[in-house]
Amino acid sequence: MPSRYGDALSSIGSQAIERFTDRNRARESALSISREVIRFSANAIRAIHRGDLDDASKLITQAGQRLSETEPMRQENPEIFYAGFLSDARKEYAEANVTYAVISGGAIPGPEDLGMDPSPYLNGAAEAIGEFRRYILDELRRDSFDRCQDLMEVMDEIYGLLMTVDFPEGVTGGLRHSTDMMRGVLERTRGDLTMALRQHKLETRMAEWEEQRSQGSSG
Repeated sequence: MPSRYGDALSSIGSQAIERFTDRNRARESALSISREVIRFSANAIRAIHRGDLDDASKLITQAGQRLSETEPMRQENPEIFYAGFLSDARKEYAEANVTYAVISGGAIPGPEDLGMDPSPYLNGAAEAIGEFRRYILDELRRDSFDRCQDLMEVMDEIYGLLMTVDFPEGVTGGLRHSTDMMRGVLERTRGDLTMALRQHKLETRMAEWEEQRSQGSSG
């Protein structure tokens, strides 16, 4: 003989299954989107480093379009919208945008411009520091020093901003850890750039001295 609670429990079970089915569908969609956003963002950064800013811009646009498809989940499935894998996708998207803006000489977009919370945005900005180090090293290998000092200043400014955000890791999404890692990146980059500039200055002086000596001998 069924319990007098049977109908109520059956209804509760049906509603739970329906809700979980909807949530799982949203999760599968969000996972697919997050993978694409991360791939588009990573490819955009690669395009930036090889000097193809047009391709980078298109890839960033594609990433943004895919990411915007998760916006309805903010209200319908907030537990999916704020899940770690989507936060990672937003972080990578922010990193690509900040890197592109600085390298292309454009304005740096803020978190509101990208439609995201400050947490993934600032973590993405922190990781962009590593991309600027990579760009500087590539420039140094080509004996090109024109933008290195400017990029070093941007790295310092981003790091200075990150240092002002003093909240628990659970609030900032691990920003303190990212900031601590970037301190080492800054120090190594400053050392590499200082050594390269000194070497370049020495080589320039040697070349000038050789030229003066050569002119003196011929005279």
